[in-house]
Amino acid sequence: MKIVIIGCTHAGTAVAINSAKLYKNAEITVYERNDNISFLSCGIALHVQGVVKDPKGLFYSSPEQLRNIGVNIKMRYNVKNVDLKNKKIVVENLETKEEFDDTFDKLIITTGSWPIVPDIKGIHMENILLSKNFYHAQDIIKKTEQVKNIIVIGAGYIGVELVEAFREHGKNVTLIDIEDRILSRYLDKEFTDVAEKALLENGVKLAIGEKVIKFEGKDNKVRKVITTKNEYKTDMVVLAMGFNPNTALFKGQLDMLENGAIIVDEYMRTSVNDVFAAGDSCAVYYNPDGKYRYIPLATNAVRMGTIAAYNLAKPTLKYPGTQGTSGIKIYGNNFAATGLTESMAKSQNLNVDSIIITENNRPEFMPEYYSLTFKVVYDKNTERILGAQIVSKADLTQSINTMSVVIQNKMTIKDLAFIDFFFQPHFNKPWNFLNIAGLEYIK
Repeated sequence: MKIVIIGCTHAGTAVAINSAKLYKNAEITVYERNDNISFLSCGIALHVQGVVKDPKGLFYSSPEQLRNIGVNIKMRYNVKNVDLKNKKIVVENLETKEEFDDTFDKLIITTGSWPIVPDIKGIHMENILLSKNFYHAQDIIKKTEQVKNIIVIGAGYIGVELVEAFREHGKNVTLIDIEDRILSRYLDKEFTDVAEKALLENGVKLAIGEKVIKFEGKDNKVRKVITTKNEYKTDMVVLAMGFNPNTALFKGQLDMLENGAIIVDEYMRTSVNDVFAAGDSCAVYYNPDGKYRYIPLATNAVRMGTIAAYNLAKPTLKYPGTQGTSGIKIYGNNFAATGLTESMAKSQNLNVDSIIITENNRPEFMPEYYSLTFKVVYDKNTERILGAQIVSKADLTQSINTMSVVIQNKMTIKDLAFIDFFFQPHFNKPWNFLNIAGLEYIK
């Protein structure tokens, strides 16, 4: 069996490693445009901030490790053309510019994603940076040392983490987003209010509800960001407006969402036989609403890549779907979320309601305890839980992993009231706060 993998970040690395273990006699070739693999872009802000000193720690595999297990990995090779039905590809060696043809029995598309770069006047000036790969991280760190005023465009996880990192270096930072709340895709207002307050108290300027319409500069270096409401002077801009799937190569050959995310079934098979896809290049099955969505997360990518490898010879493992579970720490506040927010559910005209509680994480007789806010979103018709969010100074984020399992298994808000959780005063109360949310519903 001749296996070809296009792209080698999270999903591609998982496919390669597992395929080498499963198919001892297979010929496995990876084509990767970059000169490194498996970079954890979620660690860029930590690296910029100085928490992670050595960027080598942000790689969990290497070309050498893959070669040692029998994978023929081709670094700095670009797949220029694909003929999926005839199982042929055209590859370019980016160093020598030589082109050649290759064939496959099984193809796995793990081409990942790329930052959204809007078509705005001045977008290509110097000091307007992206935040995705290892070289972006190094560029951001180098430029940060040379500037005083920084604007981050996009108030998702990456943008929020970066502004905190820049403030740690004493920079003047403005965070711009077109939505009227930061982190609006992940958290409801009760939680984003806490996050915004923390940022403002630590000197971050928020420009929310503003759309960037132009960049102005001097000597091809950005000096000003123009929005629909204001103008902001700056020395550097970081674009953190989200990602699009990197799938233009396969347009017209595979079933995709409107944004180009490849649709795969539960075995990671595409609409063409013997062609699989995994990771940020794909849509994922979203359990809370039963729809295919684009949710580019490393956690989804490694799971999908692993499952794709197991299914190359025959259907073996099913992908269980995702809840889009995630977390973030903002100035000592620990946030986590899974599934649908209430605002997202209502925007889809779903008939939902929610329970929100404020509790302490441990009994008040303990010498130290912390307040928490916990919210559960549920379907009013079926009582099925669709989402959950938490924030606390204590790290209670693992409870959201529990809620992810609850959603995946289609449990109800009533079920939550009496799930068996342990009690020990060092850790929690006799009634776990997850139980309390369920009890609030049945009162």
